[in-house]
Amino acid sequence: MPDAAHSNPPPAHPETAAPAPPADAKLERGLGLTQATALNMIDMIGIGPFIVAADVVKDMGGPQALLAWLAGAALSMIDGCIWAEQGAAMPQAGGSYVFLREAYGPRWGRLMSFLFIWQTLFQAPLVMASASIGFASYFQYIVPLGGASIFGRYEANAISGWLVALLVFLLYRRITTIGRISVTIWVGVLATMAWLIWGGLTHFDPALLLDFPPQAGELNWLFWTGLGAASVRTMYSYLGYYNVCHLGGEIRHPQRNIPRAIFISIAGIAGLYLLMQTSILAVVPWREAAESKFLASTFVERLYGPTAAKLATAMILWIAMGSLFSLTLGYSRIPYAAAADGRFFSIFARVHPTKHFPHVSLLILGALGFVFSLLFKLSEVIAAILAMRILVQFVGGAVGVMLLRRRWAAEGRELPYRMPLFPWPALVAIAGWLAILFSTGAIEVRGVRVYYWLAGLLMTALGALVFLARARMLREWPFGPVRGG
Repeated sequence: MPDAAHSNPPPAHPETAAPAPPADAKLERGLGLTQATALNMIDMIGIGPFIVAADVVKDMGGPQALLAWLAGAALSMIDGCIWAEQGAAMPQAGGSYVFLREAYGPRWGRLMSFLFIWQTLFQAPLVMASASIGFASYFQYIVPLGGASIFGRYEANAISGWLVALLVFLLYRRITTIGRISVTIWVGVLATMAWLIWGGLTHFDPALLLDFPPQAGELNWLFWTGLGAASVRTMYSYLGYYNVCHLGGEIRHPQRNIPRAIFISIAGIAGLYLLMQTSILAVVPWREAAESKFLASTFVERLYGPTAAKLATAMILWIAMGSLFSLTLGYSRIPYAAAADGRFFSIFARVHPTKHFPHVSLLILGALGFVFSLLFKLSEVIAAILAMRILVQFVGGAVGVMLLRRRWAAEGRELPYRMPLFPWPALVAIAGWLAILFSTGAIEVRGVRVYYWLAGLLMTALGALVFLARARMLREWPFGPVRGG
């Protein structure tokens, strides 16, 4: 990391005094293509497609809901070109933190990378909470919660919170062991999806799949509004194809394996999602599907009965646990990268002396995820997660890859991977992400309608103010010289 040490270091400060980790504490490159792809895919699937499937059908108003899953796959593949180019060029722990810092240069890169860490402090625990809350929600198909027990309505919160704690315990070990665990979880994920798809294909009713309402073919304002709202939910289900970039410092042959893992993951998951959603809509009438709280479980119950449905639900819970496992692993490397770079609290830079992973970062984010999973509802976090991330991480990353290309070309440096048809994938990705941002909707807060996109913009602005206040206190750019640049 080029800015980890400075020729003229500033005075010691709790946020900037962290030295670069010693050589014997560096992360271990122990993940091959199979493990990297497995981690990406289990992060992508998670509980997302099972908890949003009914709402996607409701938003679209019929079997044309499949268009929203296609739109999510298209945007993911286009955006994947950006992540593949950046990940291969800068295979380090931290993902977007490193990309934004390097792509925007020694001045603006400081602001953009700080804003990414700022939004990560809020959205990473919320993403962890969304997975654990979804787990607790589907768990209620097997064991109804909130009844006459001493825990009452807090049972679901307790389950989601302790799931986070369990996953942190499983992750508290060296990366090669985690790679083997990820492949085991991946097998369970693929087996579950295969069973659901097979059940639908062997009981396929074309009449149900083609039961379009009369207005389905009208490309009017209602259609585009519904597609926007549904695409917010499907994109939430596709998120995670970039998780391998957060683990760039632990991937073997990263210039080759990072792009491959990204594209294999997106193509594989898109195929599984489309097959699964088609199978469900060819068995469960779409009007019934739109109102189901446990659509996948209802689907299996319709095919094989309640016992099989409970087994399928247990397998879905296995998928949710695997997704939380993978995303917690990736997120724990982001504060570590910033702290090792001397731009975040030094405690996050600590690496376990024998297991060689950022254990303090893992424990702190796990603790925040535990608390958030106790406090929030699923409906409150999905749109907020996207609204907080789009401007800095996705739009910022797309602009950044164009800046990086121009600077590296001027310096005579070659990119290990170059996206096809540049710059069109980056431009289309920017347009697609902005459309998703303005489709996130709003929430009523004491009678006031608050738009998620506006809240995300305000959080970014607040982060910029914090950055300026910190820079003024430390006499750094833009109030002082650029250090280490």
